[in-house]
Amino acid sequence: MTLARPYRRTCRQLADGSYANSGHGQYVTHPAYAESPEHYVRAFLIIQKDMEELFDYVEPSDQNLPCHSFRIHELLMRACVEVEANCKAILTENGVMLTERANMVGYHRIEASHGLSKYEVAFPTWHGARARRRPFSNWANDAENRSLPWYDAYNLTKHNRATGFAEATFNHLLDAICGLVVMLTAQFRDEDFSNSANLLGVGGSRDGMESAIGGYFRVSYPELPEAERYDFNWRALANEDDPFVNFPYP
Repeated sequence: MTLARPYRRTCRQLADGSYANSGHGQYVTHPAYAESPEHYVRAFLIIQKDMEELFDYVEPSDQNLPCHSFRIHELLMRACVEVEANCKAILTENGVMLTERANMVGYHRIEASHGLSKYEVAFPTWHGARARRRPFSNWANDAENRSLPWYDAYNLTKHNRATGFAEATFNHLLDAICGLVVMLTAQFRDEDFSNSANLLGVGGSRDGMESAIGGYFRVSYPELPEAERYDFNWRALANEDDPFVNFPYP
């Protein structure tokens, strides 16, 4: 059994194994799918641009992972704020009422709808063994420790920079940005909501990965059980005012 309608802000594999074959991935551009998606994408693209500028001074390599600075700290703050914003948007637009103290303990429920732990992100240029990252790996269903070290570092240095500043490392920053890449990919695939954007089917790239929003990162998508895949004719749904359903979060 497959899913006859897509969930809001939730990009999933289609019944044929693709993510956007024959135009059936165009649901992510429907007005009722997400509120102001371009707002979230634009914020990420600015962070990505600033990250690439940082690479002019800090080489993306294993050796530099422990280093920290005010510039790294700033980007870590911004990346984690955007991760939080996306978490809130996913839950609230799927009908979940959030408290003012919502945090990653509550946001963990998104793992059930989006399978964030299954996504892997790769840097196109890297020196060493850490080019590929799974920022939400601790959210896997069988994981005992569900904390996210990069998010913990963000909270520590945000609330007490005097003692936690050294936790704003290059390593935590890159995991946070990769976490944001995963959040956006799991909602919008590679759609950046520009006039030139398009949704192509998952194809045969040499590294087995696909280009992420913004064209810099590479992303591998999860292989879902048949019962968790979408199976609909988007052309038959596209003209409805609201062809989407809420994910049944507990």
